[in-house]
Amino acid sequence: MHFLDQAKIFVRSGTGGPGAVGFRREKFIEYGGPDGGDGGKGGDIVFEAVPGLNTLIDFRYTQHFRAQRGKGGSGSNKTGGGGDDLVIQVPVGTQVLAEDKETVLLDFTRAGQREVFLRGGDGGRGNASYKTSTNRAPRQHGTGWPGAEAWVWLRLKLLADVGLVGLPNAGKSTFINAVTNAQAKVGAYAFTTTRPQLGVVSHKMREFVIADIPGLIEGAAEGAGIGDRFLGHIERCRVLLHLVDANDADVAESYRIVRDELENYGAGLTDKRVIVVLNKIDTLDDELIAALSAELEEASGAPVIPMSGASGVGVDWVLDQLIELMDPENKQVEDSDEGEDPIEWSPI
Repeated sequence: MHFLDQAKIFVRSGTGGPGAVGFRREKFIEYGGPDGGDGGKGGDIVFEAVPGLNTLIDFRYTQHFRAQRGKGGSGSNKTGGGGDDLVIQVPVGTQVLAEDKETVLLDFTRAGQREVFLRGGDGGRGNASYKTSTNRAPRQHGTGWPGAEAWVWLRLKLLADVGLVGLPNAGKSTFINAVTNAQAKVGAYAFTTTRPQLGVVSHKMREFVIADIPGLIEGAAEGAGIGDRFLGHIERCRVLLHLVDANDADVAESYRIVRDELENYGAGLTDKRVIVVLNKIDTLDDELIAALSAELEEASGAPVIPMSGASGVGVDWVLDQLIELMDPENKQVEDSDEGEDPIEWSPI
């Protein structure tokens, strides 16, 4: 199944049905009188967040959505039937944006959330409702109120607890494959990940969701590489896991490049709690690991965890720290935020 996180669609609610013009023609009813019923209400456009969806690919092939119009009224004061509401199912995490792609109209953050976006038009009045003491046989009627219509953008922001960030080839896909049931593509070249990946981690009786996004390079905010469009998928993450390749020529510079792109993107990404990991240490000796960790810690101002996603060294340590950071009542997390008890690495 292809991944699509943005789509533009057209939506229109139903028009109200017309009122009827009718007169009673019944035996023993003297003079009769108007009995035209009102028209039915048009259907609403409704968005609903449903579980089990993680892409907007369906909206690439169906882009126009129109709710049913109301039925017309009839004689004997019968009101027309209302049009059926049109329910558009979207993945949890979807935002409905105005045509300018900036104004958020609806935001779906939980499964089962249901919102009426466009209300259908009311039905027109039948001639019975126009009857007065001076107008005993009215022939006017309402044609029904028109529905509303709009072009909107759907934007999907995956919901995850932890977001993976780093340069291309930092080992993010290897890590998510090692700790979850995801099957992210792994290769010895940059940008093997071209779309976000989700995986569920089960560790020490806890479960949480990790999101892996394509790697960032310098200038991503201006469109370099794949750009920064996928950063929206980690806006709602509680913790960021920043992986740095220990084989990079300058691990401190690798860290700063990604942090600068996060800052340029905004949305509070640089304010999130972060765990910095020196990855791919399986090919290095202990002395070099300690030196690179110290260099990276100086650049980031945060404790650094050495790890190898391929061999599994340090992976459990990283997962332990993620669980602690996601638990706001954990005292050890509070202590680490104050700079006490920094993480110290020792050979494993």
